[in-house]
Amino acid sequence: MPMLATTEDDPSNGYEAVASEFVDRREQSSIGVATVRTWARSLPPGASILDLGCGHGVPISMALINDGFEIYGVDASPSLTAEFRRRFPDMHVVCEAVEDSRFFERTFDGIVAVGLMFLLPAEVQRALIRKVAAALNPGGSFLFTCPAQPCTWTDVLTGGQSLSLGAEEYKAALSAASLIPVSEYMDEGDNHYYGACKP
Repeated sequence: MPMLATTEDDPSNGYEAVASEFVDRREQSSIGVATVRTWARSLPPGASILDLGCGHGVPISMALINDGFEIYGVDASPSLTAEFRRRFPDMHVVCEAVEDSRFFERTFDGIVAVGLMFLLPAEVQRALIRKVAAALNPGGSFLFTCPAQPCTWTDVLTGGQSLSLGAEEYKAALSAASLIPVSEYMDEGDNHYYGACKP
């Protein structure tokens, strides 16, 4: 069985090799958009949002841009970040692994990570939550996806292994990073979301 990719193997966890197929598939799906837009309504108008694992920006970043937010994207796939830059030249994107990124050396009103967290090893997930907490403004909000149950599965596109720590572990990790778990959602594709805020 394929193992989780490491930063030495491929910072994009296999997504650079399947970038074209990922773009084609994501272009045909708006799953998650309504949930993310609902979450973003709690942010100030024109707020800064960091999209971790932004891919080519469709549909999540695009929906937030259309709602008037200023988007900063981070993705480890050169092909996907180039496509993001082509489509949204007025926004900000860098090609970096989230665990190594300097997050534009600024803080944000909101941070979102859809379809990313479970691609990372357990300790990297926990470290990323701490890193997100440091990058949020006071009163800022974090939203990410991961199954509620602890589990592993094979990524359909890359064949790599995905890992969920489960709801209790995620809530504990958020609390340990001084974030307050405030909500959980399910979208129309049965994806599980965790919402947290920074006091």
